[in-house]
Amino acid sequence: MSEAEPLARAIAALRAGRPVRLGGLDLLALETATSAMLALADPDHCATLLLSGSRAAALGLGNLRNAADEDEPAHIARPDWLGQDEAMALADPGRDLDRGPIGPLGALALPSEASVALTLARLAGLLPALWLLDGQVEPTATLDPAALDRKPRAIIVARAAIPIRDLPLSQMISFRDAASGEDHVALLIGAFGGQPPLIRLHSECLTGDVFGSLKCDCGPQLQEALRLLAAEGGGLLLYLRQEGRGIGLPNKLRAYALQDRGLDTVDANRRLGFADDERDYGAAAAMLRALGIDQVRLLTNNPAKVEGLEREGIAVVGRVAHHMPANPHNADYLATKRRKSGHLD
Repeated sequence: MSEAEPLARAIAALRAGRPVRLGGLDLLALETATSAMLALADPDHCATLLLSGSRAAALGLGNLRNAADEDEPAHIARPDWLGQDEAMALADPGRDLDRGPIGPLGALALPSEASVALTLARLAGLLPALWLLDGQVEPTATLDPAALDRKPRAIIVARAAIPIRDLPLSQMISFRDAASGEDHVALLIGAFGGQPPLIRLHSECLTGDVFGSLKCDCGPQLQEALRLLAAEGGGLLLYLRQEGRGIGLPNKLRAYALQDRGLDTVDANRRLGFADDERDYGAAAAMLRALGIDQVRLLTNNPAKVEGLEREGIAVVGRVAHHMPANPHNADYLATKRRKSGHLD
C-alpha cells in the first residue's frame, strides 16, 4: 500500500458518504451522507454531531458551555428531531433560519481526534460537520490520525517544456504530495542563475484564473506575476491546489453566497465553520526543496506566505510587493484582506 493510499481512501469515502474510522472515532460526513446511509450506520439513532468551534460560535452555541473556544471542535447532542436534513440546517449557514432548538453540548471523549476529523473533512472539500457513529457499521476506510501529521513530501511526477505566450522558454513540473496524493504544479520560467529566484505562490482559483471573476484579484495577480517573472529573466510560479483559501470550490461558492448577504470574506468563512484562511505552505516548501531551492525572493503582499515558507525551512531573503488595482466588485474584498488578514500595502 502506498504512503498516500490510506488518506486518499479516507477522503474518497467521506466524499462518497461512506463511514470512515479515524483512530477511535467512526465518522460519516454530514454533507454527503444520505438519510438511508445514516439509518444503516445509526439504526438506534445514537449518532451525535461534530461541528467546528467557529461554526458553533456562529450558531450561538458558545453560551451553552464554559470557556467556549472557537478553535476546538463542538459536540452536539442529538435530539429526536435532528435527522439528516435538519442537521444540514446546522452545518450550512445558508439555512440558518431553518433550524429548531439545539440540545446541550456534550463532552468529547477524544477531542484531539475530533480536531483531526474536522481537518479530514476540510481536505475532502466538505463542510466541517460529521456524524459521530457508535461503531455498528463496518467502515469503508480506516485511517490512523497520525497520517495527517506527516509533513508534505513532493514527488516530481512529470515535466515538459511548455511554450507560453509572452514568456521565455518555460517548463511545467507536476508534483504529487506523497502524504495526501494531491497534485500541484510549478511553472519554471526562463533561468534565474545562482541567485535566490523570484517566486510566486499562487493558490488555484477557478473562478478568477479561468473565468475572469471580478470578485477577487486572483486572475490579474496570476497574469501580472507571470509578466514580472518574465521581466526578471526567470523565476518560478507554484500553482497550489488550495482553492478558496484552502476550503475548496463548493465551500468558496457558499462563502460567496454569504457575501451577497452582507458578510465579508473572513466572516463568511467563519460562518461556514472554517478559519479565515485554511492554507498552509508545507507543500510549497516541499516542492522548492525537490527543485533544490532553499532561498527565495517572494512576490506577495501576504505575510502568512513568508512566515509559512520560513517555518518550513525555506529562507525568504526578500519580498516584492504585488498589488492589483481594485474594481467595484472586489474593493471591499481587498480592503478586508488588509484590515483583517494583515495583507501589506
